[in-house]
Amino acid sequence: MNTARVYDRCATVVLWVTAVAFLLLPGWIMLEMVSTGWNHLDFEFLFSSPVDSGRQGGIAPIVVSTGLILICCMAAVLPVGLGCALYLSEKVEMETKLAFRTRQALDVLSGVPSIVYGLFGYVFFAQVLQLGFSILSGGLTLACMVLPLFIRLSEQALRSVPYRYRQAANALNLSQFAYVRKIALPVAAQGIASAFIVATGRALAETAVLIFTAGYVARYPGSIMDSGRSLSVHIYDLAMNVPGGSEPAAATALVLIALLIAINWLARRLASGFPVARLPLKRLLGR
Repeated sequence: MNTARVYDRCATVVLWVTAVAFLLLPGWIMLEMVSTGWNHLDFEFLFSSPVDSGRQGGIAPIVVSTGLILICCMAAVLPVGLGCALYLSEKVEMETKLAFRTRQALDVLSGVPSIVYGLFGYVFFAQVLQLGFSILSGGLTLACMVLPLFIRLSEQALRSVPYRYRQAANALNLSQFAYVRKIALPVAAQGIASAFIVATGRALAETAVLIFTAGYVARYPGSIMDSGRSLSVHIYDLAMNVPGGSEPAAATALVLIALLIAINWLARRLASGFPVARLPLKRLLGR
């Protein structure tokens, strides 16, 4: 057996071992959470309020608070992010210095640790704007964090619109607004929806941002100006601050993982769904 074949087999073994290890690690984590929290996961757990610091009862108020935080977050992300993505894709050429700097800034902001966004949200939204520890403060801070991701993904979706559609729109003497409304947005709708769902999943899993802005209160919020506890913050609190909270923490983690899996599945379905870009131009224009 020559040396090259020995090296090739060794490399193959190393790659297989690495792949199996990466598959076993999340599998072991899931098995540990299922074995710890499955017995605690029932109808009452999903639809009742926490009792005894979360050791008993359920997570219904936490689910409501999480939903309100996500609504506040994505309600701010969608108009701002879509507007920025349209500007980058329609007004700024790919090769210009402005476009390069803007995309570079968005990529840098996407990699900023969430704790930094949490501190920013605490100073700006909670203190300067006097929103305090509230669902609105947490949602707006999350919006700042996921906005760069949504802009970049939406821009890519808008740039995937076939150039022949733009040429046809120019030949029909359509205004840029009409082109965006009747052609660009319908064609890129699946990609934009996928970007929206991916950003929602990113926001759903965050903890540090909400500890600094939304607070810890584990009761039903009366409005978005009340403090509220998200699922991720609830898991952190049970695991770190509540003796005997490992079972409800694991059960809450299973709920959160199920939501994240559903969100990622939906994003993949949208990304690989019916190819809108193949629709005839007459159908897009309604003619």
